[in-house]
Amino acid sequence: MTTRPNVVLILTDDHAAHAIGAYGSIVNETPRIDELAHGGAVLENCFATNSLCSPSRASILTGTYSHVNGVTTLVTPIDAAQPTFITHLKAAGYRTAVVGKWHMGDGDGHDPQGFDYWDVLIDQGEYHNPRFLNPSGLRVEEGYATDVITDLALAWLETLDDQTPWCVLIWHKAPHRPWEPAPRHLAERREPVPLPATWDDDLATRSSSARRAAMRIADHLTAEDLKMEPPPGLTYDEEAVWKYQRYMEDYLRCVEAVDENVGRVTDWLHERELFDDTLVVYASDQGFFLGDHGWFDKRFMYEESIRMPVIMSYPRRLPAGTREEGILTNVDIAQTVLDATGIDAPQRMQGRSILGAIEAGETGRRDGFYYRYWEHDDVFHKAPAHYGYRTDRYKLIYYYNDGLGIPGTGEFTYAGEWEMYDLETDPDETCNVVHDPHYADIARHLRRRLLREQRDVGDRRHASDTEERWEAQLGAGAEGTGS
Repeated sequence: MTTRPNVVLILTDDHAAHAIGAYGSIVNETPRIDELAHGGAVLENCFATNSLCSPSRASILTGTYSHVNGVTTLVTPIDAAQPTFITHLKAAGYRTAVVGKWHMGDGDGHDPQGFDYWDVLIDQGEYHNPRFLNPSGLRVEEGYATDVITDLALAWLETLDDQTPWCVLIWHKAPHRPWEPAPRHLAERREPVPLPATWDDDLATRSSSARRAAMRIADHLTAEDLKMEPPPGLTYDEEAVWKYQRYMEDYLRCVEAVDENVGRVTDWLHERELFDDTLVVYASDQGFFLGDHGWFDKRFMYEESIRMPVIMSYPRRLPAGTREEGILTNVDIAQTVLDATGIDAPQRMQGRSILGAIEAGETGRRDGFYYRYWEHDDVFHKAPAHYGYRTDRYKLIYYYNDGLGIPGTGEFTYAGEWEMYDLETDPDETCNVVHDPHYADIARHLRRRLLREQRDVGDRRHASDTEERWEAQLGAGAEGTGS
């Protein structure tokens, strides 16, 4: 029997791929998410093109880069009039719903559009007794957010009583900061979590732009984050490890509730014999640092931050146990959903469907991808704006530094800075080789590829970023012709 599939897109916030069993996690287990992976496809190299919550969610919905959909930062709301894969599903007869975190301009005319049913958290939302907004107004739902979001989504599905296909977005807050677990998990005792291999990274070879970021576990996690003060008498290093363990304990407990609720959704589908004809996607809107390089949070174009876990199950089309290794991005998800449902994607969408590649076992579909982080010297993490290009082996990052404050000086720097990593010899990205003469030709090639890709996706250099600056910083070969 051939049918138009139903669609479930379960999206979490800040769930790092290396905190999922199917991605080889050594810090926890995720049995229900892993069930999806074993019966479907794991995307090994899917990346966020702007590693921040709201921009990534906008790219997933619209199939476009941040500069096209307009959601470049946490405070730039989405233009509700632009097309999304949801509006195209609805136009094709699908019933559509979104429940949970929206965070792209609640109220002020930026409520979710194109949905038959929507019920969303306010801004980041609360973990306990969260507030929800729907067309009827604002209210409080008692319970734990991850459970409540699933409850509301399944309740909507229970109202559908005919054969019309449907799409539901189940968009969770967890495991976003402040990492508040469900009460049922608080009494569980967790074993100490291994320190990541790069825990002691001194960031010595990185640019001053990267070293400036305020996201070190040792220095920037607060007592509010950790729900208690560190024990007295600890050395600086001992306190840093204590903070890491407290952070990971709550983070992984939040993930545990997510995993349980993924199982609730798949159980619901199995019980109604809908699972084989439903495209189920589990994803996070970006990656997250779990003590890697001594950090938490995301934003940077480093692997732990940009790698999105994406798992797809659709038994009618996707072979079980598939692991797709080609470079993919969050911009591809919209067209993949439309392809699965037999709906033509609008020309405006900039990605590509990945179903064909998964079905055929093809890899290496892209030579590389373009990344841009737009928030500049943000108030919380002081992360610098930058753009870059990543291939299977190499990564080039450019911080254009238009007026970043130099800590403790009251002065500002306008000097752009570069980083480059060889991911084959240095998968942990601890050695910046951009000025190593052995990599000079590769660096020149990557600069050309960066500029070409920037142009091809319709983005432009920052106003302060000129070819003269590039040549001054990296010498000849910084030409922007794309040749």
